[in-house]
Amino acid sequence: MIDRREVLKSGVALAAIAGLPRAALAQEPGDELSALFDRMFAEQLRLNPEGATQLGLDTGANADLRGLLSDEGPMGRQAARALTARHIARLEAFKTDDLTPEDKRNYDVVLYTKRQQSAAQRFDFGGASYGRSPYVVSQLTGAYQSTPSFLDTKHPIENDADAEAYLARLGQFADQLNANSDDLRDQSARGILPPDFLLDPTIDQLTKTTVPADQAIVVTSLQRRAAAKNLDPRYGARAAQLYGAKVFPALQAQLDLVKALRAKATSDAGVWKIKQGAEFYAVALAGTTTTRMSPEEVHKFGLDEAAAISARLDALLKAQGMTKGGIGERVAALYRDPAQLYPDTDEGKRQAIAYCNDRLAAIRPRLPRAFKRLPQYAFEVRRVPVENEAGAASAYAQPPSLDGKRPGLVYFNLRDSAEWPKFCLATTVFHEGLPGHQFEGGLALSNAKLPLIRKVGGFSGYGEGWALYAEQLADELGMYDDDPLGRIGYLKFQLFRANRCVVDTGIHHFRWTRAQAIARFVEQEGEAPGFAAREVDRYCATPGQACSYKIGHSVFVRLREEAKAKLGPRFTLGDFHEAVLGTGRVPLEILEAETRRWLANA
Repeated sequence: MIDRREVLKSGVALAAIAGLPRAALAQEPGDELSALFDRMFAEQLRLNPEGATQLGLDTGANADLRGLLSDEGPMGRQAARALTARHIARLEAFKTDDLTPEDKRNYDVVLYTKRQQSAAQRFDFGGASYGRSPYVVSQLTGAYQSTPSFLDTKHPIENDADAEAYLARLGQFADQLNANSDDLRDQSARGILPPDFLLDPTIDQLTKTTVPADQAIVVTSLQRRAAAKNLDPRYGARAAQLYGAKVFPALQAQLDLVKALRAKATSDAGVWKIKQGAEFYAVALAGTTTTRMSPEEVHKFGLDEAAAISARLDALLKAQGMTKGGIGERVAALYRDPAQLYPDTDEGKRQAIAYCNDRLAAIRPRLPRAFKRLPQYAFEVRRVPVENEAGAASAYAQPPSLDGKRPGLVYFNLRDSAEWPKFCLATTVFHEGLPGHQFEGGLALSNAKLPLIRKVGGFSGYGEGWALYAEQLADELGMYDDDPLGRIGYLKFQLFRANRCVVDTGIHHFRWTRAQAIARFVEQEGEAPGFAAREVDRYCATPGQACSYKIGHSVFVRLREEAKAKLGPRFTLGDFHEAVLGTGRVPLEILEAETRRWLANA
């Protein structure tokens, strides 16, 4: 078992544990495995102050984290690698013979996570966004685009201490920028440079971020929110001064560097162009899908799924009188239908967001038909901030704070309203919101049986697979019974996720060009070219992650069919969902084993 001296060794970690809400930690304080998990979580929290704030855990003994940002430099990466190695060693030394099945599952999941982290940390380059990225600065990676949004939407401003902490973080933002620029300079010298078409939106976003203090969101956010709380107006003045002295020069230097490197970049889209690129892709693909599928297997899976979904779409389109041309041509015609388009104006975009929030409200009363538990958190849909639209994903979700004070958020990128016709919006709300990411994540956060280290962790194969399954479930709950075009939108996005498997492996394994990848989406499913281009760019920056959606979805569907066959008339959706969601977020291999264990005992 765990050496108690090891548990007592780190005063910082113990202080961090003491500062966490008791309900968030082990339900049985004497449980050695729970104590180990709590200690590990506290240690990793110290390396991720932004995560502490996002979860609402930067209070008490952890209050100092509210004034800190993560270290983006070599020392920060070394600390992360060393901590992962220590955690693996402690877990491997732990005797598991007497663990309950539930504790053994927790142990297996945490050890899997740490080994996955270790595999990714072996590469001394890159950053992170939706998954591991080979590029430290791109349209999706780098502090320049993540920290301003974090400070504006996650850092609370309630009192003087919050304002002082904000100013401390604003100064460290410059340190993060300089660290990113140093890494970009070093890595580009080693041939690790984003393709030119990724650097273009990066330059666009950096240019919109590198503005005078009176236009900078990191300054105006503090000014606005401090004024709303009747705090000293000098906080805003200090932010402007700090921005001008430290942050603006760091932003300008990074912008100049990226512009200079743009002239040296090539159009090669895949990670194969980088030394260790094939190894990087293998780790990324395994880490995000949590399977052992090869790139060739993933590619074929995507082609087969796309063919099956296309047949269903063809029937639905014909039922609407759309019989001429390929599926891509007919769906593209729907994209051009004026009745499906919101005006490409601020007012039109407000209408689109209002419709999305309406869909979120409409599905809520239907959820008890399929679930035994509902998350108690609030959720809402918002527009992606204008300054991040050029490179941001088309839609994404951010979880609520652990205490529920900040709602779960679903973001839509409305840079061009034509990319989001009405018939495509609802299924994405169900994916990102309810009963998708926000639902699954809310249940995990409120699951008293899960240790905190598991509540805040996750696996793309499980999370994205569930969210895609949630789109299917919304259809089964009748959300399209009076909206046949919405059902077409749902299947169109199922096809989109199948094509992601084809495109991602095409880019990174089969050496497709960006144009080939975009053409797959446009020709096969009528995707809006701008939408398709931005999605392809996302896969170029975060290899492997795009494959996790359809692969994970197929596992949930297969397990449900197995449960129906085994249980017959005793099968209920509520029981099945309780089984697959009650495990918390797990690798797909563990999900299959745990669900079959439930079936064996049902």
